[in-house]
Amino acid sequence: MSLYCGTACRRKFFWCYRLLSTYVTKTRYLFELKEDDDACKKAQQTGAFYLFHNLAPLLQKSEHQYLAPQYSLLELERLLGNFGQDSQILEDSVLIGCSEQQEAWFALDLGLNSSCSINASLQKAEMETALQGSFIKLTKALFELNVKDASLLSTAQALLRWHDAHQFCSRSGQPTKKNVSGSKRVCPSNNIIYYPQVAPVVITLVSDGTRCLLVRQSSFPKGMYSALAGFCDIGESLEETVRREIAEEVGLEVDRLYYSASQHWPFPNSTLMIACHATVKPGQTELQVNLRELEAAAWFSRDEVATVLRRNNPSNQQHSGAVPFWLPPKLAIAHQLIKEWVEKPTCSPLPA
Repeated sequence: MSLYCGTACRRKFFWCYRLLSTYVTKTRYLFELKEDDDACKKAQQTGAFYLFHNLAPLLQKSEHQYLAPQYSLLELERLLGNFGQDSQILEDSVLIGCSEQQEAWFALDLGLNSSCSINASLQKAEMETALQGSFIKLTKALFELNVKDASLLSTAQALLRWHDAHQFCSRSGQPTKKNVSGSKRVCPSNNIIYYPQVAPVVITLVSDGTRCLLVRQSSFPKGMYSALAGFCDIGESLEETVRREIAEEVGLEVDRLYYSASQHWPFPNSTLMIACHATVKPGQTELQVNLRELEAAAWFSRDEVATVLRRNNPSNQQHSGAVPFWLPPKLAIAHQLIKEWVEKPTCSPLPA
């Protein structure tokens, strides 16, 4: 028995070591590509490219989901040549990740800033025909992508958008220059380095112990309710942001709060969604909704939310009227936060 346990433990340690080694190797390889322009150019030769047009990714429909095709450098150069484009546009690509086998992944926008062609917008339809796909806004396609493609395309769109918006130095007004990987931009006149940034946003599910609070903003799709969310202000801690947002939007004071998870979110710009649970005292649950921020807010029981989670198909619900509201799709961290509350009534509090 002891021999068996010893063998099992060694096997477990071996697999854990392999996993860690793969992750560390991959992470350090990506670091090298970000810091070394020559290494990144070399990686492009054997890498794969995801294509965009004006921040819309190229996608192909497959049954009930979208797939994001990849193209080699050779295929991309051939495509650009067919459309009379200069391969210099490849300099606008950004590094977005790599496989465990160290195949680097890049994203390239064929229409942004009209840098690839004077008539880029006119050639969009021709490109779609040649590539057997469509350039679809990520807001429309995100929830019909697999997890890997959704993550990569979200990262890609955020990076491409950031580079498009930071082409000039805020101090000198001079054009900035992107490094090969797209991990930074530098102002040649004063050597100021600009790095892509994300805005921290708290998203909080409020509960009184037996019910949770769900809200609507006017910008939400019809019938959708979600958790409270808001940007962190300068000088605030995470805890202070949660307490302020809840007080501002629904007039409640937080008793305790709990951290859940985080998620990069590309809309409307690149944000880091920090998901938390918050509880209020049972006797202090009267809502005072801030109509400048919210369209509606209401308390829902665990059974009500569990029922909606089981039927969470917005297209069906809007036609059948089976339930009064629906929740964000599974890929959104708001969905996971709500599901967690239904399945795990108790959480561990944030340290004081």
